[in-house]
Amino acid sequence: MTPTKENVLDALSHVRYPGTGKDIVSSGMIYGDITIEGNKVSLSLLFEKPNDPFVKSVVKAAETAILTYIGEDIEIKGNITPFHKEAPPTKPASILPNVKNIIAVFSGKGGVGKSTVSSNLAISLAKLGYKVGLLDADIHGPSMPKMFGVENERPYMEDVDGKEMIVPIEKYGVKLLSIGFFVDPENALVWRGAMASNALKQLITDANWGELDFFVMDLPPGTGDIHLTLVQTMGITGAVAVTTPQDVALADARKGVNMFTGDKVNVPVLGLVENMAWFTPAELPENKYYIFGKEGGKRLAEELGLPLLGQIPLVQSIREGGDEGRPVAFSSDSITSAAFLQLAEKVVERVNLRNATMDPTHRVEIKH
Repeated sequence: MTPTKENVLDALSHVRYPGTGKDIVSSGMIYGDITIEGNKVSLSLLFEKPNDPFVKSVVKAAETAILTYIGEDIEIKGNITPFHKEAPPTKPASILPNVKNIIAVFSGKGGVGKSTVSSNLAISLAKLGYKVGLLDADIHGPSMPKMFGVENERPYMEDVDGKEMIVPIEKYGVKLLSIGFFVDPENALVWRGAMASNALKQLITDANWGELDFFVMDLPPGTGDIHLTLVQTMGITGAVAVTTPQDVALADARKGVNMFTGDKVNVPVLGLVENMAWFTPAELPENKYYIFGKEGGKRLAEELGLPLLGQIPLVQSIREGGDEGRPVAFSSDSITSAAFLQLAEKVVERVNLRNATMDPTHRVEIKH
């Protein structure tokens, strides 16, 4: 039998919680969405207390019920995550008190499509109904104004409780700020590290971001002053690595992951995105050509013990959308739009799990 949300819930309705004798569906223990990918079923169960003595037995009973009532070939074991009410999603220690989750998108090297992933991820999160902000933190190569089609926009200032604050530009349901709004796009930015870091801090602390569920930061490629500035300025919920499948990109992605997860920084990496995973021509939508190698990002994720958040194909429409100021995620019917929407759903899932199982990330004190 093919798993559906309906028959999964029907199977789970046969499982009783020993503490009350009621079934886990009618008593509201199914937490969040049920995810179905082929024969793989993933879900979460909500318990009253973190030390609930029935957690293991209920999870085991739920696995057995799904295998019994749907089919023995269902991949369910290890895919049921217990949550408890005493540990709601935590806010990171941040200078942005009205922002629930701060996501840093990074890459070990340039040219892997990090900004494309950042912009389409932000728009996809907004499409899912979340309040989203996007900071173009790539100080030396700001590209978001062009990708959003707002190159000629200029943010204005407004008074907020007696302080002049920058008002972000809003488009596609996303609040956006970039150093590109404040400089001549024809001239290269030649700034020393301290100047760039101070400019970035202003875009964070002197802007009226309001209430946000997700604050996505598109970081510069590599590892340097800007990355250290950000981890010292705010508590980052988690980071997302972007790479392409070829070896040179994978080697740099590994360095970036090691920087975030190292003892000095210690920011959780939510997972890895393999961009340009294959090329699909518009006239042959079923064909896949592995121009940069096959599944290099997937192998790296397995090697590092990280989830593979998504594989994004190399499609002409993605490039065209970025150049024309209409990111492909804003479309509602394309294969690539669906790929970015799935990526956003996976990021939300990983953030919820991270917040329920780990302490908030505090601002980092780096001593030289």
